[in-house]
Amino acid sequence: MYGLTVRWSLADAPKGTLKALRAYVEDESYAKFAGLDGLRFKTWRARKGEWFEGSYVFVSDEARAAFQASFEPGAADAPGSKLIGSAPILIEPCEIVAVVRGPAGFRSSSHFEHEPQED
Repeated sequence: MYGLTVRWSLADAPKGTLKALRAYVEDESYAKFAGLDGLRFKTWRARKGEWFEGSYVFVSDEARAAFQASFEPGAADAPGSKLIGSAPILIEPCEIVAVVRGPAGFRSSSHFEHEPQED
């Protein structure tokens, strides 16, 4: 399968950035990517104070390359970049070797509960 990783550094992001990113994903980004042709799935990952990342899996190399080609020229102005205050530090295609669905199943959601934290 055909993956793409887009990562931003949160090291110098303003206080509250991760909270703002969570709200953006829940309110806007989730719906946008739920309708993206050629996308199998996307995950949004974060490590507080370290990084925020979008991990994408596409149906074909062509779908991945098309998305990457459309994203890269405007990456510095992407909503995530604006919230964070900087462009992505990594835009990297990759191979997804395997995906397994565990016995607990797969849950698709615009947000998951997290421990309340100061951002």
